[in-house]
Amino acid sequence: MDASAKPVVRYGPQLALLAAFLGWMFDGFEMGLFPIVGRPALLDMLGRTAGDSAVGVWMGYITAAFLLGAAAGGFIFGWLGDRIGRVRAMTASILCYSLFTGLGYFAKEPWHLGVFRFVAALGMGGEWSLGVALVMECWPEKWRPVLAGVIGAAANVGFFLVGYIGKVITVTSQNWRNMWLVGVLPALLVFLIRLWVPESKRWQEAVRREPGRPLRDIFVDGRWRNTLLAIAFASIALVGTWGSVQWIPLWVDKLTGGKLPDAKANAQMFSALGAIIGCLLGPVVGGRVGRRFAFFLLCLGSLLTCGFLFRGGLVYGLAFQINVLFVGAFTAAFYGWFPLYLPELFPTRMRATGQGVCYNSGRVIAAIGAVAGGQLVNYFGGDYARMGAVVTLVYLAGLFLIWLAPETGDKPLPD
Repeated sequence: MDASAKPVVRYGPQLALLAAFLGWMFDGFEMGLFPIVGRPALLDMLGRTAGDSAVGVWMGYITAAFLLGAAAGGFIFGWLGDRIGRVRAMTASILCYSLFTGLGYFAKEPWHLGVFRFVAALGMGGEWSLGVALVMECWPEKWRPVLAGVIGAAANVGFFLVGYIGKVITVTSQNWRNMWLVGVLPALLVFLIRLWVPESKRWQEAVRREPGRPLRDIFVDGRWRNTLLAIAFASIALVGTWGSVQWIPLWVDKLTGGKLPDAKANAQMFSALGAIIGCLLGPVVGGRVGRRFAFFLLCLGSLLTCGFLFRGGLVYGLAFQINVLFVGAFTAAFYGWFPLYLPELFPTRMRATGQGVCYNSGRVIAAIGAVAGGQLVNYFGGDYARMGAVVTLVYLAGLFLIWLAPETGDKPLPD
């Protein structure tokens, strides 16, 4: 063996985890840009006379475009990951989302942002399923709950970084374009992945044994039921996040009348900090009490904390921020649970496709929720809290649906 290749072989699992973590962290960073940039950008493009009703409608449309793009990207890049390998498909997905996020700098009309967000989201949707598949196939079974939490937390580290930058640099209708240029930085990660991250040996062996047709295979041999249930679980979590929780910075901006420029950044940082904690703990709880009961607890916690936040009549202050932290913890803990549970539903030869289809079909449903959220903001006269109170009732469905799914906690990762 070439001596220069030894470190790659020896540290292959660690390099795969680093690549997946950084890829999903930058993914979260770029997802978190729009809640910080969106309101000032839209007020700039629509004119200062535009109110929150008009901003809310466009926020809904652009968020929906992002989610639909992410869904399509999950299908496309997930399928590519099962056909050409996890590593090559991941590099393409990261390049896609970094370059098209940067193009947001040139947007002149709201629909321009919608187009750029849609194409960037193609790469973001693909990166998640590819990174999860690569890590879970490289590491021993006993590490799965911890690794699921680490991967789930990565995106929220990115959200926290966006909030911190938004706190240090007040984003206004005059300087919002510069924020998009930061989104080009993840393109540098492509070189690390291509040079140092080895391909999944488990995938290579699986396709040699049985080169399948992954898009078809996830719906045959009784797997269709698990696939549809996983789509439902992803839809519940994503509707709750994108239909209400992601609107909190805009709500805070309105609550403070724009007089506290760093308020929305603080809200995003508290939400992201809670989300990091939730993502780390969610899969660990799933490893202890079982996958199904953990999901039930997450739905119950999300329902209660969101109900208090959106229905409690809180004013912006410390109590509000602490409640946002708890909301972030419960509603984002699902994204640590998914990397644990979804890989356990599909054999290796179709794992990236199965995860991509399930998670990103949820984004299609969430896109509908985002548009509905925007319309509800308009219907309620710009009242973000009333909209959030309605949308987060979606967690009720999860309390019942999870008991129809299989418990996989006592089983090895299927080959």
